[in-house]
Amino acid sequence: MHFISIADLSVEEANEILDVADRLKKERRDGVVRDYLKNKSLAMIFEKSSTRTRVSFEVGMTDLGGHALYLDPVTMQLGRGETIGDTARILSRYVHGIMIRAKSHSTVVEMARNATVPVINGLDDLEHPCQVLADLMTIRERKGRIKGLKLAWIGDGNNVCNSLVLASAMMGMRMSVACPPGYEPDEGIVERARAMRGQIEIMRNPKDAAEGADILYTDVWVSMGDEAEKDKRLKDLRGYQINMGLVKLADKDCIVLHCLPAHRGEEITEDVIQCENSAIFDEAENRLHAQKALLVRLLGKDV
Repeated sequence: MHFISIADLSVEEANEILDVADRLKKERRDGVVRDYLKNKSLAMIFEKSSTRTRVSFEVGMTDLGGHALYLDPVTMQLGRGETIGDTARILSRYVHGIMIRAKSHSTVVEMARNATVPVINGLDDLEHPCQVLADLMTIRERKGRIKGLKLAWIGDGNNVCNSLVLASAMMGMRMSVACPPGYEPDEGIVERARAMRGQIEIMRNPKDAAEGADILYTDVWVSMGDEAEKDKRLKDLRGYQINMGLVKLADKDCIVLHCLPAHRGEEITEDVIQCENSAIFDEAENRLHAQKALLVRLLGKDV
């Protein structure tokens, strides 16, 4: 089984992973060490920079008794023209799983097509499913449930937004996306979510999206790969900031999420990051626990 999209999981599988993530989080805090992935190795290929993804996967494999290898395409034979397909075939002879953070979704798909071990999408230009597993874990921790909640996304309908659109449809959340023209989530993904009976609204006014929301979510306005459009993006997205005014429009017990890194003063204000509604740093921590649960499912045994 590969994990390329959050929709690769059924609702039952997603809930099982979240249950295991909760258990692994408690075990770690209690100092319980279990070698669920003893003698297992994970290759980690990074075409883009990373903090949370690299550290959480590497620490996660260590926690589980396994080993993670950081691979930079520039210093791999990929950098000298070896194909993704050949790389996948060779790595499959050495390791038990491959995690790749890629510039293009097609690279991840090609890796999975040729690998004989599980491939995990650590981020590409279409989706960020590992982030959304941690988001679902955080929402369930804070709200006690997922189904029936309203999630409001404010800003650029990027790869994280795409994965959340699918996750919302899967898990029974309503999702409102407020973005300027040209910044909507992927049309094919929205259609797919609606075909799953997902309640997905695309709108222009962030206040309308935030009204009564249980979760407010945003991300940077200039994602990796968008740097050439920085000035235009900052101008176009200027009115799509999560600030305390927007928080007050949401449910009084709403939680605020951000996948980080944050550009304070742009897509989100400092006071929101630090307010009592913020679950941003719990969300970041949960990358570790959710991915450990995913790794155990893909590379290990039932726990």
